[in-house]
Amino acid sequence: MDSKGKKILIADDEPDILEIIQYNLSREGYDVITAKDGDDALTKAKASQPQLIVLDIMMPKKNGVEVCEILRAQPAFKDTLIIFLTALNDESSHIKGLETGADDYVSKPISPKVLVSRVNALFRRVNKEPEDKVIRIDNLEIDPVKFEVKVDGNSIVLAKKEFELLYLLASRPGRVFLRNEILNHVWGNDVIVGDRTIDVHIRKVRQKLGVDCITTVKGVGYKFDL
Repeated sequence: MDSKGKKILIADDEPDILEIIQYNLSREGYDVITAKDGDDALTKAKASQPQLIVLDIMMPKKNGVEVCEILRAQPAFKDTLIIFLTALNDESSHIKGLETGADDYVSKPISPKVLVSRVNALFRRVNKEPEDKVIRIDNLEIDPVKFEVKVDGNSIVLAKKEFELLYLLASRPGRVFLRNEILNHVWGNDVIVGDRTIDVHIRKVRQKLGVDCITTVKGVGYKFDL
């Protein structure tokens, strides 16, 4: 994978962690910028416009979740990749992170090899060419080239993974997609995400569309049924 020219911002209040992450990602060819707290992360994100941001959840001034929420509210960062560094193991923290738009998690203590692998995997997923077939079902239109969704002619803004999830299910109406199948297709085999990842993103898609078109098949997976 070509990492040349790709900028990554790392925000953590521990200098040793910043140093080791910067060293390992720089060795991969990434242009790495560092920030020491949440406010510093916001300032440097706006100034450098990185393709990927690594946020420690427990940072001073603004924590990682707060920074993520602020960035995701801005159009310029809607599709920016975000990874959380977390020593928190409780499920509620992981769900909150997913709901604010995190793409992945790396647990502390950090393995530089694992972090680099996850960063590379996220970039590979983003660089995949989408299918180009426009899906039209009743009042719903999904255009994978424009990454555009319309309901009754009105545009609905979905994050990249939300779009890919909807497109996958809508591409085969009535077919039940297994949870592992959805994870592999949307997140890829190289990205490790929590069990609640699909549930959180399905809920967000339903809320944004305002259309009851995704059915939960308990204990199995999901299907598109409009």
